[in-house]
Amino acid sequence: MFNPDIRCGQCGRKLASGRYIELTIKCPRCRTLNHLKAESLPPERPGASDNKTNHD
Repeated sequence: MFNPDIRCGQCGRKLASGRYIELTIKCPRCRTLNHLKAESLPPERPGASDNKTNHD
């Protein structure tokens, strides 16, 4: 699976790599506080239970 680099929006320094839903990280180079949110939630796992089924 692809893990994109997370870079500072001010100076471009690589801060991390990976996936995130919401992340706040301070750049050690320029001290900018970077707040990132995922554009969309990852898809659900195939075969995961959905609790919508009726088991009478």
